[in-house]
Amino acid sequence: MMKLSKLLLSVAALCSVFALNAEAKLFKWVDDKGITHYGETIPPEFANKEAMKFDKGRSEKRSDTRDVAAKKARQDPVAEKARIEAERHDSALVNTYSSEQEIDLARDRNLQQVEARTNSFTTLLRSAQENLVALNAEEAKITQSGRALPKSLVEDIAAGKTRIAKLQIDLDTSAKETDKVKARYEADKVRYRELKGFTPKK
Repeated sequence: MMKLSKLLLSVAALCSVFALNAEAKLFKWVDDKGITHYGETIPPEFANKEAMKFDKGRSEKRSDTRDVAAKKARQDPVAEKARIEAERHDSALVNTYSSEQEIDLARDRNLQQVEARTNSFTTLLRSAQENLVALNAEEAKITQSGRALPKSLVEDIAAGKTRIAKLQIDLDTSAKETDKVKARYEADKVRYRELKGFTPKK
């Protein structure tokens, strides 16, 4: 009689365990050796592998949920636009250049254009500064004589200062463009190697 009671208690305890497990999520996955495993969580080293999830009597492939997530990402207008632009850029790289040397040549041509603009702004800025010096000298001369400053002179001085400020901004922007061009073409070379399957240079 005592043995029967112990048996009944063991059966009841086992049923409770199964009842709890029925409520919990169960995963099934296969390791690199082809061995199938079951558990409530998937080890990190197998997180990227296809898995089956059992949830309250239903089974669902985890790879399917990843496909749904990818589909949702494609429905994001901003993400989709970025993806399309990246594909177009990749296509342009492999179809425009046949070697890294050609990318260097394209970079140098662009740098020459930027350098020409920089030199132009430098010349214009120097001329504007010299003109303002002359206007300031004329202003000082008139002030020392006790005469009233002509309205045109005041306006010319104000316009000269404004022009110098704008040219300085243009010059600074052109100088920064040099670094941007170098960085852009260096990134293109890295991506070109990846697309062509070349070994990165050390």
